[in-house]
Amino acid sequence: MLNTMFIMVILLSAEGKTDYRARIRLINQDKNKYNTPKYRFVVRFSNKDIVAQIISASIAGDLVLATAYSHELPRYGLEVGLTNYAAAYCTGLLLARRVLKTLEMDEEYKGNVEATGEDYSVEPAESRRPFRALLDVGLVRTTTGNRVFGALKGALDGGLDIPHSDKRFAGFDKEKKELDAEVHRKYVFGGHVAAYMKILAEDEPEKYQSHFSEYIKRGIEADGIEALYKKVHAAIRADPTLKKSDKQPPKEHKRYNMKKLTYEERKAKLVARVAAINSAADNDEDDE
Repeated sequence: MLNTMFIMVILLSAEGKTDYRARIRLINQDKNKYNTPKYRFVVRFSNKDIVAQIISASIAGDLVLATAYSHELPRYGLEVGLTNYAAAYCTGLLLARRVLKTLEMDEEYKGNVEATGEDYSVEPAESRRPFRALLDVGLVRTTTGNRVFGALKGALDGGLDIPHSDKRFAGFDKEKKELDAEVHRKYVFGGHVAAYMKILAEDEPEKYQSHFSEYIKRGIEADGIEALYKKVHAAIRADPTLKKSDKQPPKEHKRYNMKKLTYEERKAKLVARVAAINSAADNDEDDE
């Protein structure tokens, strides 16, 4: 088992898929913790989706406690823009509320119900400590305003305890060395998308029609985006549970290769082939 894992580590390191120097710092656990899980808040992005997970490491591999995807957001009313900063916030919020509900801590830790853009850290309750996880960004460059920090903000507002600094949130002023909560709130509620929609609608109507065609199809205007995200946040808090897919599995599986024959079937096929050859030979002799 250990040799197999070591080979996998070498292969992944060679392919550049994992930063193992960062990973070992995230998963190292004190010996006196007696195998207590050390959880990570993992955020990954693809071209069309955002994945947020709560994961702990074990000798056999990573164990996933809870997962949330941005492709679940249409269920809560958000059907477009599923990979931007605001969608990342929603995905982080969904994961936080889901894992707390799973652990029956959702009533005790409600987090920051109204997103203001200000930095927020959950306060410990009397009965149980808040659920703690460490941010795992993978190979993402941690620049100020990166979408991964939108997911982090959503998880913080959702009630998770994640060690962090406000220096990487959208709206942080490097000169003043403080977070502009209004600018950050604008990103959380999709204000940057609304501003871009207004600019394109005025300056380049054709580009606006093509770039925001899905928004136009669903009747979403720039002035209504903030209200849309407020409804999405409320819907997530109302029911964060994972819903099973309604898609039915295919009744008949397609085969793209030859079906493997049994011994009896191969034997019968061979007998039929020999009989056909003998029959053909007999016919040739009769013709002569």
